[in-house]
Amino acid sequence: MKIFIADDATLMREGLAGILQRVGFEVVGFAEDAPSAVSRVGALLDAGEQVDVFLTDVRMPPGMSDDGLRAAAQLRERYPQLAIMVLSQYVAPAYAASLFVSPDRGKAGIGYLLKERVSKVSDFVASLNMVAAGGMVVDPDVAAGLIRGSMNALSQLTPREREVLELMARGMSNSEIQDTLFLSSAAVSKHVSNIFTKLGLPPGEENRRVRAVLAYLTATGQN
Repeated sequence: MKIFIADDATLMREGLAGILQRVGFEVVGFAEDAPSAVSRVGALLDAGEQVDVFLTDVRMPPGMSDDGLRAAAQLRERYPQLAIMVLSQYVAPAYAASLFVSPDRGKAGIGYLLKERVSKVSDFVASLNMVAAGGMVVDPDVAAGLIRGSMNALSQLTPREREVLELMARGMSNSEIQDTLFLSSAAVSKHVSNIFTKLGLPPGEENRRVRAVLAYLTATGQN
């Protein structure tokens, strides 16, 4: 696996690189600030080079706020095949929500972990592998911020609605769910609408599908 690391702390960059190289991954580049991360990763991909995962911190120069997340969002928009792993000291659900777009087969995996939880190299490596394979890995604290308490409402779902939500969590679109469960388009749309309503995600709520999926993943211990 080939990974690009973006972090303004030299010790963190070098430490991550050492860990990843010891387990057999290849670090294909570094960046100390968000603009450099976007330009360097873009240059590699535009040149046909392989970058499997973009690993970034949240707070980076030049703004030292959400620059790393914004860089990740830019790269994800331009290169939907690029998996993203955010590794940060900070919970920033308001910014993270922009990355967790509605699941789409054309999108690569995404992860957001807090550095304090990465205590076992094996767990971190497993998370990277999951994201590289197209999966979603979300720290419980970040997920809690994104779903805003909707997890407890899962108990209100009917068995069919829960089944639909499980397929949503696998990244299926409504049409794919329709084919899998042999339901009509209208039936799937109704189930999805009911899921949003019961989880307290009204029309206009940002990233409703992702918040519903995060609620499911958190409740089932899959984050």
